[in-house]
Amino acid sequence: MPAPTEHLPADHPLLTLLQRHGRVLVAGAPGSGKSTLVRAAAATLAARGQACHCLSADPGLPGIGPPGAACLGRWEGGEWRLEAIAALATLDAARFRLPLVQAVRRLAEQAPAGALLLDAPGVVRGAAGAELLPALVQAAGIGALLVLATDAASFPLHEECRALGLETVTLAPDPHARHPGKRRRRARRSDDWDAWLAQARETVLELPALALTGAAPPRSAPEAWAGRQVGLLDARGDTLGLGEILALEDDRLRLRAPEPTGTPCTLVVRDAHRGRDGQLGTARPHAPALDTPVPDDTPAPLESRDGPRPRADLGTFTATLVNGVFGDPLLHLRLRHQSRSLLFDLGDPGRLPARLAHQVSDVFISHAHFDHIGGFLWLLRSRIGEYPACRLYGPPGLAEHLQGLVSGILWDRVAEKAPRFEVGELHGERLVRWGIVAGEGRPTPLPSRPAPGGLLHEELGFRVRATTLDHGTPVLAFALEPERQVAVRKERLEAHGWPPGPWLGTLKHHVLAGEGEARIRLPDDTTRTAASLAQALLLTRPGERLVYATDLGDTAENRRRLVALARGARVLFCEAPFLAAEAEQARRTGHLTARACGEIAAAAGVARLVPFHFSRRHITDTRRLHDEIRLAFPGEAAGEPAGKGETD
Repeated sequence: MPAPTEHLPADHPLLTLLQRHGRVLVAGAPGSGKSTLVRAAAATLAARGQACHCLSADPGLPGIGPPGAACLGRWEGGEWRLEAIAALATLDAARFRLPLVQAVRRLAEQAPAGALLLDAPGVVRGAAGAELLPALVQAAGIGALLVLATDAASFPLHEECRALGLETVTLAPDPHARHPGKRRRRARRSDDWDAWLAQARETVLELPALALTGAAPPRSAPEAWAGRQVGLLDARGDTLGLGEILALEDDRLRLRAPEPTGTPCTLVVRDAHRGRDGQLGTARPHAPALDTPVPDDTPAPLESRDGPRPRADLGTFTATLVNGVFGDPLLHLRLRHQSRSLLFDLGDPGRLPARLAHQVSDVFISHAHFDHIGGFLWLLRSRIGEYPACRLYGPPGLAEHLQGLVSGILWDRVAEKAPRFEVGELHGERLVRWGIVAGEGRPTPLPSRPAPGGLLHEELGFRVRATTLDHGTPVLAFALEPERQVAVRKERLEAHGWPPGPWLGTLKHHVLAGEGEARIRLPDDTTRTAASLAQALLLTRPGERLVYATDLGDTAENRRRLVALARGARVLFCEAPFLAAEAEQARRTGHLTARACGEIAAAAGVARLVPFHFSRRHITDTRRLHDEIRLAFPGEAAGEPAGKGETD
């Protein structure tokens, strides 16, 4: 978008729309440059001698007047001059949609004739966006829309715009337009709030004399009032001022606010407040104090942050979703009766002990986005010592990404204890291999080998194969395929009077290897063939397959490939970040909806589905995700144990 002092060309579509309709709503995703474009249009009209007003409907960062309010301003002298505000006492346009629409209607009625630009909030997705857009159009008497999006069809509210029947123009955002980010946005908002309070004075209000509206904390919790933003309204509901509570002392409210222009009759309190860090943000819902107060900066327990940690038992393997259904993807597969582990993806490893890294023999990485590969530094540090090379498998480019992480560290003192890795990249049906040694400048090419059907790794007892999916970048989904499961019949072992021990592991090894004539030494120092002991002691059944898939777009080809990989699997770990109502967000980011996850599981005929990698927007309520999954895959239980030993 143009710089604030820049003017628009005479034939710019926004100026044309204003000339035809007078009132235009400018919509777009956060960071698309709406406010900058509105300023440029106002400056252009002012240079022509034409008045221009702006109604800023983003209470989180209005750009005109204080945050926590809808604001009406006039362009004058190269900047916006505030003319009126409507207090909301919240920064959340999506949650408090009705108060925002009412505030916009009130300010639009006060705006004089002439050009009026409505700078809409960046709420463009889900039910909130679909409800807010037409409501704002109606409240402000809007005659036309200007949408900032790469193309009309890509705008999440495209159909809602069409339904309005207004003249609509779509413009691509300036390539330099960027979302400021949550931290910078919060800092700018806090600076604007401090500027608003620069001329404030302390005053005392008697609560019984005021009507209280909004979502105020209970009066029995005065500590929850301090720092809250409040709106002061007159008898007609017009805003007299906006201030900040210093303290609630019985029925007396001490606050800082600019001198009001009349007598307050109503106090609006919602969820905008100044935190302990001095910044203006959104308060958490008030909860009764515990017997032992918990400081605000105490991190939430891992379980509450990341949700349940599903677990699956496949006989010779135990699989645990280390970081729960919301945390970084990391599936730990423990080989029973062995000091050995496999990992699918390398998200945050904070729950894993360093000693476990010594036992990791193979890591299967879906792709190199940070939440899937960031734990490599934990693995790297934990394997300094005389350990065999750890094998890692992934899509093309994995070796380069891993080498970059290794090369960012000084290795001048590890010498022969340098960590070592063998990296296999799946290129079609060929595994291109590299060796990486800490301290060496670049990967060393190793002999490549065929990978028929995506076969990455094969050894006695199991194999792992992969298929390539699309996430805007190549992503691998993995299938763990045990050959057979061999279990000891404990009652028969006891009947023979033989104690368990390492000899049983040796017996299983020879049975799986087809070495029936091998002699096994028993605890009583006699020997028998593996075949005879297997018949007497062991139970053999087909292996149970596990499939792991995350970060894939909902395309026909992705579905076909994943269904083929997962067909008949005992358990499918599959991502389900979004609801069907958020399908546009899923499409744009290359992820599945919950419904798509269930449909894939049903098409593959898996016995059990474990959905995970949920978007944190659903952290307070996963029920809707599970409900959607069950529409297509009824066997999926909403976060409940699927069977003994299958969930933590």
